Amino acid sequence: MSAIYKLLTRWWTAFALGASLAMLGAAHAFERFGAMPPCSLCLKQREVYWAAVAIAGAATFWALFSRASRGTPRIASFLLAAIFLTGAITAGYHAGGELKWWALPATCMAAPSTTIDLSALTALIDGTGGSAGFVSCGDIPWSFAGLSMAGWNFVISLTLAVFSLLAAKRPKDARAPRS
Repeated sequence: MSAIYKLLTRWWTAFALGASLAMLGAAHAFERFGAMPPCSLCLKQREVYWAAVAIAGAATFWALFSRASRGTPRIASFLLAAIFLTGAITAGYHAGGELKWWALPATCMAAPSTTIDLSALTALIDGTGGSAGFVSCGDIPWSFAGLSMAGWNFVISLTLAVFSLLAAKRPKDARAPRS
């Protein structure tokens, strides 16, 4: 168990990079293949994972190509903890709004991200354009074990934040000796 912990803490940013890419892949798969367009809060939750990909990717790249025997920098783990905690807060807010614990903002009924120009409006009036595609943040399009996608995102983001803090705290025996 100690060897796994050492590996996880020394190379946490590589694991965080993989987890973030997996979460983004799952979100895009639900959108493309599951026909579940994202709401505005879902898109904000994706931004968190893109930020994590940038930080984790840079830290992992640095650790691999700088010949760092100590693994990835601890500051990257602290940054990842802050990023994942931000994602957990956003996902928790979204999940609470879905469960009607509080009201969601009016921006949750925002227009789709397509550009609006005169030809698109004319096509909508003529009936030849697609649907407007409004997605409410308060709807639950999919759930598993009683949790919506936002609920699962809260659990996963909070878990990643805790692991990021554990990786940043790494004990002395998890660090490689300086060369």
